[in-house]
Amino acid sequence: VQLQASGGGLVQAGGSLRLSCAASGRSFSSYDMGWFRQAPGKEREFVSAISWSGSSTNYVASVKGRFTISRDNAKNTVYLQMNSLKPEDTAVYYCAAGRRGSYAYTNGFIYEYWGQGTLVTVSS
Repeated sequence: VQLQASGGGLVQAGGSLRLSCAASGRSFSSYDMGWFRQAPGKEREFVSAISWSGSSTNYVASVKGRFTISRDNAKNTVYLQMNSLKPEDTAVYYCAAGRRGSYAYTNGFIYEYWGQGTLVTVSS
């Protein structure tokens, strides 16, 4: 599976962005999908994940109520809608694909395939 993340950019605090991750290769609907982020000088952090069917989701506490993960299996794409952005959301965001069941775990090592990352910068 090849993953291509896009949609990052510079936004003011309180603003919104929508990240997209387009998949190619093996059947997209076979995989749970996750979003992770890494801020400068910090370790990679789990953000959100969604099951292969889209029926189950998982979020880190700091983004609950602000971010929404979704997927369109017909378009082989997973999205992360980010609202009410804060400066502490500034990071490179990565999408990842893992086996069914991966969405329930926050450990990035569960995921098998990774995209190249897209930079999100939130100014105060």
